[in-house]
Amino acid sequence: MHGNDAAPGRGLWTSRLAFILAATGSAVGLGNVWRFPYVTGENGGGAFVLLYVVCVAAVGLPIMMAEVMLGRRARRNPIDAMRSLAEQEGRSPQWVWVGRMGMAAGFLILSFYSVIAGWILAYVFRMAGGVFHNAQDAETVGRVFTDLISDPERLLAWHTIFMVITVAIVARGVEHGLERAVRYLMPALFGILVLLFVYAATTPAFLEGVEFMFVPDFGKLSGQAVLEAMGMAFFSLSLGMGAIMVYGSYLPREASIARTCITVAAADTAVALLAGMVIFPIVFSNGLAPAQGPGLVFTTLPLAFAQMPLGTLVGTLFFILLVFAAVTSSISLLEPPVAWLLENGRMDRAKAAGICGFIAWVLGLGTIFSFNIWADYKWTLSLDFTRVQYVLFRDKTFFDIVDFLTANIMLPLGGLLIALFAAHLMRRESCEDELAMDGWHFNLWYFLLRYVAPVAVGLIFLNAIGVFGWVGGGGG
Repeated sequence: MHGNDAAPGRGLWTSRLAFILAATGSAVGLGNVWRFPYVTGENGGGAFVLLYVVCVAAVGLPIMMAEVMLGRRARRNPIDAMRSLAEQEGRSPQWVWVGRMGMAAGFLILSFYSVIAGWILAYVFRMAGGVFHNAQDAETVGRVFTDLISDPERLLAWHTIFMVITVAIVARGVEHGLERAVRYLMPALFGILVLLFVYAATTPAFLEGVEFMFVPDFGKLSGQAVLEAMGMAFFSLSLGMGAIMVYGSYLPREASIARTCITVAAADTAVALLAGMVIFPIVFSNGLAPAQGPGLVFTTLPLAFAQMPLGTLVGTLFFILLVFAAVTSSISLLEPPVAWLLENGRMDRAKAAGICGFIAWVLGLGTIFSFNIWADYKWTLSLDFTRVQYVLFRDKTFFDIVDFLTANIMLPLGGLLIALFAAHLMRRESCEDELAMDGWHFNLWYFLLRYVAPVAVGLIFLNAIGVFGWVGGGGG
């Protein structure tokens, strides 16, 4: 360990590279490889990609630096970090709720993330076993997916396996668990992605796919696409859920927060772009539409793999890639509550990881049942005002509600509050001391965090809850 750099019982990353791999692993998840390509497809390609990259630099990166800064300055889990920093800066102790909300959001996300990762784990074996071999139509492929999610026992088994993997890694600690896992998983993930990219380069529509990704057509951009790009940039870096803050708390003092976060943001964006350059050529080469929505991974791509030479091998590699991406994200979601239990002397790490993993596993049952035995149980929440009724959400299953609350309310609100606390309530000198950046670089970061990021995340939040279309009965 690094002298008095960490509190007793806490770990530290052994190097800046370890933090970069871990934070990139947290950021690189199903969103990069699954969500980014289909959202890009729905928003017309190149112009959206360019806007997304600008939003990562102007919105995501400043908030990420702030979250890492808060974690390292306090050297605590998110709850105790916000309590300690609010006290140091002479602010209200109620700021502790930012840490609590982030940790709760991470817990809820892990509960359904594990279920979806279980689907992907199941697809590794289905793809390797030749289930999709020579499938000729989307209906055949779709039936495999429908059969999987309609069977609660099968989903429970895969959800359990994935959660056990996550708990086992976190239980081993910072250096021997988290760090060792990302040291192997992240290079493997990049390696598989590069192999798939090399394969995609041999497909007939490779240039068409690259052109779709990188030649902007600004005529296809709408106001909604701008909001989508901002939201994608925010969510792709795992902000607002405590993961980056707790990882920052393990960052050695001598590591530059700015350079480290820029590297993480660049690596995260590179994975998303590479994933697009793998997926779009395969989609176009098979005469499929790029705007396939969430079904892109589970129905469209397996159909494409079934028609391809070496399709079984390429498809299996693709789903292994997704599993690695899911594991590196899930361990970052479980770490904050484990760190909180550990640092407050409640129990040792192995027991804390087991208890937190079990709670997330139980919550995951609601997601599993949402696709089968609870599929007909749907809820609506509306708020009545004087002249309008605002529908916050309508006809949503348990899974839909958890997804809505975390992605649309808790994460953007957490990111907004982190930006406001760091740039408006912390003393400027505290930020300068922790970031140790030269004058104009610090001023640029401070301006973006103080003015640009709060406005952007505020718009993401308002758009996500449907405020822009609520007159007379709104979103959801």
